Amino acid sequence: MEREELLQVYRHSLAHILAKAVIEIYGADKVQYAIGPQIADGFYYDFELPVAISAEDFKTIEDKMREIIKRREDWTCKELTREEALEQFKGQKFKTELIRDLPEDEKITCYWTGDDFIDLCRGPHVSNSQELMNAAFQVRSVAGAYWRGDEHREQLQRVYVYAFTDKQGLKDHLQWLKEAMERDHKKIGTQLDLFMFDETAPGMPYWLPRGWKMYQALLAYSRGIQDKHGYTEISAPVINKKKLWLISGHWAHYQNNMFMVPGISGWLSADAEIPSVVTNLQEGAADNVTVRLAAQSALFNRDLDDTMGAKPMNCPNAMMTYKRTLHSYKELPIRYSEYDVLHRKEKSGQMNGLFRVQEFRQDDDHTFVMEEQIEQEIADIMDIADEIYGTFGLTYRAEFSTRPEDFMGDIEVWNRAEAALKKILDNKYGEGGYEINEGDGAFYGPKIDLQIKDALGREWQCGTIQLDFQLPHNFGLTYTTKEGGTAMPVVIHRAIYGSLERFIGIIIEHFKGNFPFWMSPMQVGLVPIRVEHNEYAKEIEEKLQDLGIRVEADYADLNMNTKIKNFKTMKDPYIVVVGDKEVAERTVSITVRGVKQQLHNVPLEKFFEMCLKMNREHSKELIAEV
Repeated sequence: MEREELLQVYRHSLAHILAKAVIEIYGADKVQYAIGPQIADGFYYDFELPVAISAEDFKTIEDKMREIIKRREDWTCKELTREEALEQFKGQKFKTELIRDLPEDEKITCYWTGDDFIDLCRGPHVSNSQELMNAAFQVRSVAGAYWRGDEHREQLQRVYVYAFTDKQGLKDHLQWLKEAMERDHKKIGTQLDLFMFDETAPGMPYWLPRGWKMYQALLAYSRGIQDKHGYTEISAPVINKKKLWLISGHWAHYQNNMFMVPGISGWLSADAEIPSVVTNLQEGAADNVTVRLAAQSALFNRDLDDTMGAKPMNCPNAMMTYKRTLHSYKELPIRYSEYDVLHRKEKSGQMNGLFRVQEFRQDDDHTFVMEEQIEQEIADIMDIADEIYGTFGLTYRAEFSTRPEDFMGDIEVWNRAEAALKKILDNKYGEGGYEINEGDGAFYGPKIDLQIKDALGREWQCGTIQLDFQLPHNFGLTYTTKEGGTAMPVVIHRAIYGSLERFIGIIIEHFKGNFPFWMSPMQVGLVPIRVEHNEYAKEIEEKLQDLGIRVEADYADLNMNTKIKNFKTMKDPYIVVVGDKEVAERTVSITVRGVKQQLHNVPLEKFFEMCLKMNREHSKELIAEV
């Protein structure tokens, strides 16, 4: 059995062991057990219990699991009829519901662990518990979870467990988790004073002075590359009338994820009570209440024509920009890049630092091309991805998603577009060198998603390249062909960073806050040893500012080591110290972040050139020798 397959069997089997342990601890008549699937680093199981499980109970659960494993019980699989299964689980409401929801012809299998525990499961599992003797596991946490993800159903206790085939696997994983916690972007973002959140704007980051400098450095880098590749930048309204979203199709498919400014149908002339107001739009989930409104209250209605929505995507604005004038085939491709603020409404439980926010910017682009230009344009986009990701030391792989069942447009155009994308990927990675997700493309066109890998080996989907035949049709976009007729352009949606907020969260963790010189919030910390050295330090500061180098200086009458420590805490790449010798010789001494040996007697002009070189080349490494 392959190692990955063995790990799955162990985890599935240990989930049953956990359920049996919980039943033995809390009592068979008091435990309702639901589902227990495998996850990336172990498994979880959902329970309804009369008491709350806490961290103090974890060891008791683990000890009971080990006790059960040591019994060396046989595992038996049996196929049951629907009636037999319902009888077997008649005291378990969640299992009964699952059985009743199965298709009539579904094969129902159950596994016995010993002769006193049964679970509904497809398997496979171990044949005897002794096979799990060397397995390593640890209860990780307990959290609340709604049955079947429905917030109006029973709230269960979800017990998470790490599980591996041996102790070394668990040990390695726990070490990896420790490193991941040390790299947590929320923790480092606070330490480095980069960003903050406040309950008054959920999921909408405040970018603090240092963080905003880094943000601007990333934008400048993106803009510089795009300029070289013939992109033109636009900016469009953040709030647009409902009409725009109706044309684009977002109103029908995305309105519940949009922040709305509803139209006003009128104002109340007197106090009023409105009965039968539902508190939740989900079917069967709403309570009916009576709402009391005071006189002069506005009556909002998002079905009115003057309703407006904050844009969740830039696409419709790019279509309108293209449509403003007639275009010839000679102008194509036209590349409209945008960095406008976007808003997407998320559930509170889904937001996570910078990784999932409600306000963000993208390095967005919409390129309008003739069909025969698709291959060349996407090849150029892949070159841009290589350059940008390579600058951060990130590797990536591509996933190709093809035509879904509900596709829009001409199937022959789809076939040609997919063939063009496949040819690009074949040339770049070789046949079979990328993943194909059959039927997973957008309804308006096939796409390539770029999965980057960080320093901990985690993958993140950031970049995307999507072909779109639908929006040009919806907006009636055309261009004049070489023959004098008209044709519809194809739109390429493209982002490399993706959400800048999310990308910054990723690179904070990737670099552990030790950013390359060019993107560091502050690049140089300047330390005059005594106040009589301040004049020379100020000369250096002004010159660095003139050169576009981000510098901060501490002119206070404090101990030199205190000043240096403060700059080290903020992870400034270079800490420059000046004293009598440096003033006399017009040099600097440099403490390079992460390097024990200080650079001494560095001529001032040489130091300036070092800084300019790292900015110019977007170097990943700091220059640590002269």
